[in-house]
Amino acid sequence: MSSNLNGPQVLLCVNGGIAAYKAVEVLRLLQKADCKVRVASTEDGLRFVGAATWEGLTHQSVASSLYGWTESAIPHIMLSEWADVVLVCPATANTMAKMAAGIADDLVSTTLLAVPRTTPVVVAPAMNVNMWQAAPTQVNVRTLRERGVRFVMPVEGRLACDAVGEGKLASVDQIARAVLDAAGSRASSRTMAGRSVVVTAGPTHEAIDPVRYIANASSGKMGYAIAAEAARRGARTVLVSGPTALEAPVGVERVDVVSAAQMHEATLRAFEGADVAICAAAVADYTPAHPADHKLKKAHEHLDTIELKETKDILAELGRRKSQDGRARVVVGFAAETNDLVANAQAKLERKGCDLVVANDVTRSDSGFGSATNHVTLVSAAGIRELPTLAKEEVAVHLLDEVERLLKRG
Repeated sequence: MSSNLNGPQVLLCVNGGIAAYKAVEVLRLLQKADCKVRVASTEDGLRFVGAATWEGLTHQSVASSLYGWTESAIPHIMLSEWADVVLVCPATANTMAKMAAGIADDLVSTTLLAVPRTTPVVVAPAMNVNMWQAAPTQVNVRTLRERGVRFVMPVEGRLACDAVGEGKLASVDQIARAVLDAAGSRASSRTMAGRSVVVTAGPTHEAIDPVRYIANASSGKMGYAIAAEAARRGARTVLVSGPTALEAPVGVERVDVVSAAQMHEATLRAFEGADVAICAAAVADYTPAHPADHKLKKAHEHLDTIELKETKDILAELGRRKSQDGRARVVVGFAAETNDLVANAQAKLERKGCDLVVANDVTRSDSGFGSATNHVTLVSAAGIRELPTLAKEEVAVHLLDEVERLLKRG
């Protein structure tokens, strides 16, 4: 792994967990990418990887206590101000809870609380599947994301406790890349300042009657991650969202809609002054032609058939309008496929008149609806680029990088 960065300084915060040994590999990858790395560890973390290992690799003393550190009388301030990027790896449920609540009761948690708001923080969780899926943990993850913390989400696999499920630390390559991306984003964090981006996300609900509807499966996570990344890059970001349980990312203007018709109207309105449109929503292709104005009673209003009509094609309309005002604008579509992934995406690229199609096989367990990760292929006139399985936040980073390249080409 190589980097064009001029020696970013990375503070590696190690927590107590069996995955701590993988943090050693992450450290070595970062050093190979010319990063300067210091290590702060919880006392439990040193039970898994000792101070001698960290000191031998970094040639720096490990900070593990607020007291008695030879390099500074106030280690939490010195370390938090020294870092260009902070990496918490592995991140335990306990440390994430402290970060979310602002608790500072040891060196690592106090240092994390003292990190300046402009310094990127990357968190790579690892824990038992039930601990990861527990409601308090998921609330803390959402809270930290809303504050701008970047996550390299855990993956499914066999855990140290012999359970199988989400909770396994992400690959060391993925974690190192997230740190380098964060370092780069700090150096040029507002690369889309002055740009305007419209993102669609979530499903649409097409009414059969006031209590029943037709919908596509979508959590909205991918679209929300894209909107959050666009806002972090300084773009004015409008998120046109169908019904989801997600909170709007910081700095994003959310427009709530329900039906495909409402999403069509809101998206085209927002696109009038925009430079980029990214259509990540799972818009229903059909809607009931004659929705009832009252709840249908199955005792005497049998619903044997539903007459459907096609909804308006938002992506195709954006493709037609992108050059109307003479500006170079970028339109991106998503293709959720179950077969012939690349061929279908290429056909969609040409048919809809868009600049880029993000294709994903929704039959994969790591890329299905509602998952924390996505495995996508970027298809454009310039070629085909398959990404590895990544957290949706990392997919958003790669996607916006490609969008920026398309904008520069004009």
